[in-house]
Amino acid sequence: MQFRDLKAQYKKHKLEIDTAIQEVITNANFIGGKEVIELEKELSEFVGAKYCVTCANGTEAMTLAMMAWDIKEGDAVFIPDFTFFSTGEVVSLKGATPVFVDVDRETFNIDTVKLETTIIKTIEEGKLTPKVIIPVDLFGLPSNYFEINRIAKKYDLFVLEDSAQGFGGNINGKSACSFGDVATTSFFPAKPLGCYGDGGAIFTNDDRIAELIKSFRVHGKGINKYDNVRIGVNSRLDTIQAAILKVKLRAFIEHELEDVNRVYQLYNERLAGIVEIPFIPEGYYSSFAQYTIKLKNKEQRKILQTKLKENGIPSMIYYVKPMHKQEAFSYLEFDERDFVITNELCDKVLSLPMHPYLSEEEINTVCDVIIGFIE
Repeated sequence: MQFRDLKAQYKKHKLEIDTAIQEVITNANFIGGKEVIELEKELSEFVGAKYCVTCANGTEAMTLAMMAWDIKEGDAVFIPDFTFFSTGEVVSLKGATPVFVDVDRETFNIDTVKLETTIIKTIEEGKLTPKVIIPVDLFGLPSNYFEINRIAKKYDLFVLEDSAQGFGGNINGKSACSFGDVATTSFFPAKPLGCYGDGGAIFTNDDRIAELIKSFRVHGKGINKYDNVRIGVNSRLDTIQAAILKVKLRAFIEHELEDVNRVYQLYNERLAGIVEIPFIPEGYYSSFAQYTIKLKNKEQRKILQTKLKENGIPSMIYYVKPMHKQEAFSYLEFDERDFVITNELCDKVLSLPMHPYLSEEEINTVCDVIIGFIE
């Protein structure tokens, strides 16, 4: 059994993927080919954003947004404590200070009440200038953008939507990657929409920001690549990856989103009342990058993970260590009382196999082991 079955996906769409790759090789336009432009148009239409700018990976997508906003030393950027390292890394990379905020126990996403409290505290301390909020659409579920955007407007902050895991999710029909001033996603192979290497994209409705990001991603170019008007980076999505993503985006829209939510429902039917299952608020739709349950404690999780492994079932822990405990951020001062929920989740969460090609038989096998263990 695969945690995320990329082989099954390829087998189903092999002819289209192979044809798309071969066309790029035949045309020999490996950087900036027509497939890149076509993909950006299709992605922007799916999300409902005016611009989509592809780049090398999801981390650099966030970095490019930071560059466009000129985030720098002395600036405060508010991010959830329960997330992958890159969300905080891009802040420090620009010389700014990441300010970690505890998360909501049910949704795993940033706690908006604690967010506002932390912003007020930062303003009162007067050491840093609040500039950006980076909500993370964790495990496929969009964050509470109605509250986040209200808070951002109140304190004059940018919102950078980190939807690396959330692409395909929505709130009342409004798509993830359309809520922030800028939004980013990742095409890492295991993401809801993944390529066969690294890749990322940035979404925005802001004309000026879009033009800046297009410049920054190619060495700060002006009218052409030999006219360099600012210091930039080299962060482009190559044509082969774009061709693969065009095929996979069609599959994603036509059946994968629906199929992965079918898997979610089947898991819920078997596991409800046995363990704590994912919570999806009313009006929200998840793309289920992961299906994550909560156990009673770290010891119970460890034993269950061993039982699953003995039965050939992979599982993953996202995340074993909160952001504020990462050694790279040890120079910052923290109060552990501010991260009660994140610390709890790091000891209790366990993600099960989750993808659109998971069969009902495989789901039952996973659930049988869990139910047998718990009971």
